[in-house]
Formats: sequence, structure tokens, C-alpha cells
Amino acid sequence: MSLSPAPAEPITPDPVREVPDTLLTQSWLDLSFLHWAADPADVAPLLPAGTVPDTYDGLTYIGLVAFQMHRVGWFRVPGIPYLGTFPETNVRLYSVDRHGRRGVVFRSLEASRLLPVAVARSAFRMPYMWAKMAIHRDADTISYTSSRRWPGPRGARCRIAVRIGERIEEPTALEHFLTARWGMHNAFFGRPVYLPNIHPRWPLHRAELLHCEDELVTAAGLPSPVGPPVSVLYSPGVPVRFGRPARPGGLPTP
Repeated sequence: MSLSPAPAEPITPDPVREVPDTLLTQSWLDLSFLHWAADPADVAPLLPAGTVPDTYDGLTYIGLVAFQMHRVGWFRVPGIPYLGTFPETNVRLYSVDRHGRRGVVFRSLEASRLLPVAVARSAFRMPYMWAKMAIHRDADTISYTSSRRWPGPRGARCRIAVRIGERIEEPTALEHFLTARWGMHNAFFGRPVYLPNIHPRWPLHRAELLHCEDELVTAAGLPSPVGPPVSVLYSPGVPVRFGRPARPGGLPTP
């Protein structure tokens, strides 16, 4: 697919646009980012219409991101303590549209609360999956476990453990490319959608991958990653605000 000549937005750790109206608020806490390089041709068929793989030095990336979703709230209403707080693990790709907007495309999102999963799937057509999940922190080691309940493939698992290292004072351009994404591309009833978000600059740490046993990437229709991830990062997290859908519109998650 050919895109218009609009240049892609800059890769920047700070938001690239204002988000004047608030649709959703939430925080993403205790995140571990695992990334594998991929051939853009392998993932292009999995992206929504109107987007192509976003690349860095000719490669795109498959992300496996585990974290704690904290207090999701609508508009400016305070976040919900129970239903709005839960572990989540997503499989994501990186996209750019003909307007030059860089974004994330979610292939799957595991979450441990059934009601938010059902609402996200039915109302917003987001590929949320209900799973049994846990996050455990022991000093500088954090682990995430997930086993899918519904829909299938039932029992698809993910187990990750990382050791948190030193704070990164000056992240590389690739590390910004993988983490500082200021919107989401999706399809909503067959129409392209884009939802912008805004948050403070990521506090990033080096991380050592201690264990990774994953079935979510292949369950999401992606090729099985070869070898260890090329990037492993940790962040204590950020508060996030989603704006109203841009044109074409959109609907949210990390």
C-alpha cells in the first residue's frame, strides 16, 4: 500500500501533539518491555487498513509488554480501584498511517478482569482476552504470569521474569521508538481508528531477562521469535491520559 507523502512524526520521548479533551485516564505501572526485531513484510498483513509497519533502520518490532493497569477512569472521573486495576500483558506491533502518525497496533491484550474484557471486546472491538494473571515483586526482580481463560486458545501462557537494573539517563533513539508511542491504530466496524495519548517521559531502566516462556506471540498470529529479545527494558510507570478520537477516530489501551 502506498502512503501519502506526509512525513512520519519525529521519534521523541515527549508527546508530539496536544490532547485537549480527556476520554480516559489510567496509570501503567511496573512495566517490562520485551522486543524482537521482525521483517516488515511479515507483519504488514496484520495491520489495520491505512497503516504500514513503522520501521527503524529497516526493521520493525514485535513487542511483549507486561504491566499493572491501575485505576482506569472515564473522562475526569477518578479511576476505579477494583475493576479498573488489574495485570495486563499485550502483544503489539508498530505502525504509521498516511498522515504520518506513529502508533501501536495491539494483536492481543490479556487482562485479569472479565467485565473490562467483555466491554472492550463488545463495544470497542479490542482484542482483549480474559486470563488468570499475577505480578510478583521481590527486591529487584519482578515476575509476571498469565494463562488465558477466554476466548481461545484456552490456556495460552506467558511467564516472564526480569531483574531491574540501573536507570537509563539517555535512552537511545531505538529505545524511544519502542516505548514513546503517542497513539493507537485500530479498526472499528471496518473503519480505521486512531486514539491519541499523552503521558510524562518514560523513566526507563536496563533489565536482565531471567525467564521467558511465551505462547502469546504465536497465538496472536505472529511468527515465533528467534533467539532472545533484542531489547529488554523496565519502567516503574507513568500516568496516562487518552484524548478523544482523532480523525479517523480511535479507542484505547497501552
